[in-house]
Amino acid sequence: MKKIAKVIVDVPTMQTDQPFTYLVPQMLNQQLAVGMRVEVPFGNGNRHVQGFVLEIDTITDIEMANQNFQWKEIVSVLDLKPVLNDELLALADYMKGETYAFKITCLQTMLPSVMRTDYRKYIYITDELDESTRETLFYGLDEIAWEDAVAREILPQLMALRKQQKVDIRYEVATRNKVKTIRMVQSLKDFQQLEEIRLDLRKGSKKKEQLLNYLQQVGTEKKTSVKEMKELGFSTAVLNQAADNQWLKFVEKEAYRDPFAHQTFLKTAPLALNKEQAIAVNKIVSSMNTNQGLTYLLEGITGSGKTEIYLQVIAQALNEDKTAIMLVPEISLTPQMVQRFKSRFGEQVAVMHSGLSQGEKYDEWRKIERGEAQVVIGARSAVFAPINNLGVIIIDEEHEASYKQEETPRYHARDLAIWRSKYHHCPVVLGSATPSLESRARAQKQVYERLLLTQRANQAAALPTIAVIDMREEIQNKNTSSFSLVLQEKLRERIAKQEQSVLLLNRRGYSSFVMCRDCGYVLPCPNCDISLTLHMDTKSMKCHYCGHEERIPYKCPNCGGDKIRYYGTGTQKVEAELQQLIPESRILRMDVDTTRRKGAHEKILTAFGNGEADILLGTQMIAKGLDFPNVTLVGVLNADTALNLPDFRSSERTFQLLTQVSGRAGRAEKPGEVIIQSFNPEHYAIQLAQAQDYEDFYLKEMAVRHRGDYPPFYFTVQITASHPEENEAAKQMFRIAAKLRQGLSAQAILLGPTPNAILRVNNRYFYQVIVKYKKEPHLQALLQEILIETQKATAGGLKLSIDAEPMNFI
Repeated sequence: MKKIAKVIVDVPTMQTDQPFTYLVPQMLNQQLAVGMRVEVPFGNGNRHVQGFVLEIDTITDIEMANQNFQWKEIVSVLDLKPVLNDELLALADYMKGETYAFKITCLQTMLPSVMRTDYRKYIYITDELDESTRETLFYGLDEIAWEDAVAREILPQLMALRKQQKVDIRYEVATRNKVKTIRMVQSLKDFQQLEEIRLDLRKGSKKKEQLLNYLQQVGTEKKTSVKEMKELGFSTAVLNQAADNQWLKFVEKEAYRDPFAHQTFLKTAPLALNKEQAIAVNKIVSSMNTNQGLTYLLEGITGSGKTEIYLQVIAQALNEDKTAIMLVPEISLTPQMVQRFKSRFGEQVAVMHSGLSQGEKYDEWRKIERGEAQVVIGARSAVFAPINNLGVIIIDEEHEASYKQEETPRYHARDLAIWRSKYHHCPVVLGSATPSLESRARAQKQVYERLLLTQRANQAAALPTIAVIDMREEIQNKNTSSFSLVLQEKLRERIAKQEQSVLLLNRRGYSSFVMCRDCGYVLPCPNCDISLTLHMDTKSMKCHYCGHEERIPYKCPNCGGDKIRYYGTGTQKVEAELQQLIPESRILRMDVDTTRRKGAHEKILTAFGNGEADILLGTQMIAKGLDFPNVTLVGVLNADTALNLPDFRSSERTFQLLTQVSGRAGRAEKPGEVIIQSFNPEHYAIQLAQAQDYEDFYLKEMAVRHRGDYPPFYFTVQITASHPEENEAAKQMFRIAAKLRQGLSAQAILLGPTPNAILRVNNRYFYQVIVKYKKEPHLQALLQEILIETQKATAGGLKLSIDAEPMNFI
């Protein structure tokens, strides 16, 4: 009998969901497990590729002989233990069906990027080993290279030691990420031996005598960091000499990179809940205690205390020895959320989001995987946290589009969270002041249970008053500024009272585009069908799609004229204009450009929280979740930006954004005020945001969606083909559309094929088809067939994406 393994391999040109069978070499028999990554030979050239073990079985010699193919062996294992457990492997099966992606892509998405890169591996000692084992396996060193262990065929012994928690593995990545270690000092001599050495010292060796005294005090078990030794006055030279004399040895101790080491978190106690909050907590905890995988929609006005509900539900989960995942939509929300969670739960919290370095992400993932963290906070990908015994999953601001991944696999974190909740029989909580129409409709159909919060948690904090300013009248009154006269006056008032303001502008950069006044030429991106955006800080023109950058033209490239003018409004331009209008104002700008550097979000928010600025000016990232008690004024400079987009969700997004940003005002004792500037003040999304009436908006928007046959009344799928040649992209899309027409029922609606709203991006041409349907039992199989059939064309430059329930149609 021989062992065989079914392995799904990573072959970029021709992906397949078909696992390949490999022989397990004798030396890996005991070590190999499902969920491990392996190196295997593949194809005629036997090139080495990475794969995941999905299944292990046995085969007889007779069965082997009956197979008419050349058996290949696994070359090596890349892990000492599985990196994906049974749950995540099962989730990958669900994911590939829902997102029309290949299984290998789903599996790789679940791991931190540091584990998806090329790396070298080392096995290091984590506990005491007897001298002969250490000498035989490790040559007396603290670690050995993985390749060395493979060559010497000692992996089975190392696996046994790993089970005893005496050794572990570290990955050294091409980007130089590795397990962080601290150099420690440990005495090699006992008290009596050190005393004998001390008596033999020549007179005047004060430092050596002090060192011997210290080593006698701490004994042979305690390890002291070299940094601490230096602080005690022992130089590197003294320590090196002591090591040469065999008095002490240097050992490396693993340490986690802590992204929050510079912060202090003061312990907080649970707050008293109002009646509505208490009902919500009791319902969620009750389904947690009775192992029910229910989904709750926690719909609460801004400032209604949703975060405190999350904290108290998670506290109950921890009391029951269960764990929790808490998802937030953006990095900008994470600093404040981390502050609240770390203050309540301390070291039990691990954080996973894109603002961390590769090494920090890897360390946080290992903390979760080792069971050292019980609460995981993070953006979308934290839904894959390798956490066991889940008690609750919470998704804050559940309506946010950022929970949907834009690249393959195009998963929605909400769907995966609900799948994991069914697996663990635990509740999911979807929290929002403005739920997505899909979630609210599911609550109406009682697929989700709706929990309502109608009052602010802080009784003193009334909802802010909201005024809508018609910018058409401002222009008639000869005010061409980005700021209405009312908003200018309110900003000055706040500065005089030493209160703070938040200004939202839904666009970054200095202005939208540069145009020649003589011939009307607009500077385009050479790679995309879109104009370039002016950025004054770098004195350049940038494309927000492909990243192309060039200098600002001083003469028109078309007619040679010098009447180049800037049009539109961006955050940089507004900042300059505001500084001119109100010179005494201290402004902090928060957009993609000012938050590129690591820790920039946190730095800006901390500075604003400390009162170092009067005005926080920013894009969408400042609209959600932020809680500053001194903010009493919120201004929305251009409420119409999203309304003007040809997307069926534009009204919903506008209403949500206005409601969310309005909620930043007056969250403490001081009353809040909101000024919304609009060229379209009669639009129902703006009117109902002013009235803060989500229910009325929901009813109106549902009627609009029903008339247009859009979600939540219809399911949607967007199929996009792109190619460097426009003809090829169009041809493929027409073939796909013809195949869909044959396979779909008469009830399905097919839109297209059409060129995308922006036809060319990064020198690729995009064509799309949209399918709207209510019930198409054969659609999933048909789309999988299309995906497989277009694999050959991908070698010729075609890229095909299938997006179920897309967040954008443009």
